[in-house]
Order: sequence, then structure tokens, then C-alpha cells
Amino acid sequence: MVKPSRSYRVFQGVNGVILTLVVIVTLYPFANIVARSFSSERQIRAGEVTLWPEGFNLTTYKIVFQDSVFWRNYGNTVLYTVVATAVAMVLTTCYAYVLSKKHLKGRGVLVGVAVFTMFFTGGLIPNYVLVTSLGLKNSVWAIALPNAISVFNLLVMKAFFESLPTELEEAAQIDGLSTYGTLLRIVLPLSKAVVATMVLFYSVSFWNSWFSAFLYMDKSELMPVTVYLRNLISGATTGGNAGAADAQLSQVGANIQAVTIVLTSLPILCVYPFVQRYFVSGVMLGAVKG
Repeated sequence: MVKPSRSYRVFQGVNGVILTLVVIVTLYPFANIVARSFSSERQIRAGEVTLWPEGFNLTTYKIVFQDSVFWRNYGNTVLYTVVATAVAMVLTTCYAYVLSKKHLKGRGVLVGVAVFTMFFTGGLIPNYVLVTSLGLKNSVWAIALPNAISVFNLLVMKAFFESLPTELEEAAQIDGLSTYGTLLRIVLPLSKAVVATMVLFYSVSFWNSWFSAFLYMDKSELMPVTVYLRNLISGATTGGNAGAADAQLSQVGANIQAVTIVLTSLPILCVYPFVQRYFVSGVMLGAVKG
């Protein structure tokens, strides 16, 4: 075994210190938010809360948890996220697989159309008119369809599919598999890393999204939890009723924002460890062209 040189050991030490500092800087804001969510209003306003709750307080959580509107909106968020992510993955995967075929006629035009939408959009009012005229308002499709394909995710998946050996698909075609059969039975099983990464990207995006629902939903019972929490912070109401929490907002004004951040972040934090091992490998593999 070759003994590490002195310069390499110094590099390891410096690298370890820098990475440790990065971890601390990254985790401190979230740890502070969690501490603030369990702290009293007086201690928060006095700036006494750092990494540990001061004046332990569960009032805000009780107010939110006792509101039936909160749980209805939370269920809406789960439904919207699952449906929108499923739609987005189907459309993105099919489109990326088509674009990965270099022999496809008009491939450059299709790529150009996708890239064009990264820089130019129809605008807020035309989008609203289109969604309304299609009868999608006050439905999950108003959230799922307008945001169904992320061009960044599309290009990552396209690059990943291009890196797969073409001999595998040629062999599948010789064995009689159709295009969709090749995609489902050959390509996708080899693409678990990038698929898991895209599912994570889309899920986080739809889970945290509030503006689409705020724009296209008129009824409070159809809102996702992000809109509910936004209204809780601003003191606004939708349809004249923001639930029991609004009446007691003045009692918990100092830590209401911290509570909302914790509640909206918790599900993603619970899911992330299960797909984290695919995260880096999926992005890196998708960036390598074979």
C-alpha cells in the first residue's frame, strides 16, 4: 500500500474542514426554523432562539392541526402531486425517448420547440384564458397539464437515453418487440436512476407549487396546503374562510412562518432519503453522452 504524501494528507484535512463548514452552514437555517416553530413569540421577537426552542410552545401546531380545512388541503396536495408527477413522467419520458433517436426526421425541430419554451412563454393572461376555455379550471388538470413537461428534465432524460447502447434496442427489435415494448421492457429498467431523479424533481416542484392553484382554483376546499399556509401567513382568506387558524393568528404571529415551512418541508424530507442514492448518479449519467 502506498503511503499518502504529506500534501495529500493536508488536502484531506482542509477538504474535511471545508465540507464540515458547508454542512453546518446548510443545516443551521433549517435547524433554526424548527427551533422557532416550537418557541414562544416573546423569545423569537427577542432574538433568543438559535438551535434550541426557547419557551416551548405548541400553540401554533394545535391551531393548524385542529382545522379541518388544513387536512382537506393537505390531502389535495398529495392528490395533485401524485397525479401531476405521473402525468409529467409519462409525457417527459415518451418525449425524451423520441428525441434520443438520432435518425428521427425533424428531430432538430422538436428539440428546438422544447428549448424555445425555456426562454419564451405565452404569458399569464393567455395561459389563464386557455386553461379556462378548456374547462380545466377548478380541477387537478389545471395544475398538472400546463406544467407537465420541464425542459430541463426533458433534456437530462434525453441525454441519458442517448447514452444507452443501441445494440440492446436493436436486439429487442429483432426479437419482435415494438417501440413501446422496447421502452417499457428494455430502456426503463436500465434507467431507474434517472427516472427516480426526475420523479424527485417533479414531486418537489408540484408539492411546493402554490401559484397555479391560487390562479385556477376558486374554492377553498380545492386548494393545496401551500395556498392554505400562504393565506395563514398573510392573514388572507379564500372564499371568506381560512379556517380556525385565522381567528387566532395574532397569538402565534411570530412563529407562524416557521411552522408553515416545517409542515410543507416534512413530507419531502421523509421521501428524499429513499431516492437520494439515485439522485447524483441519475443526473451524472444523464449528462454523459455515449
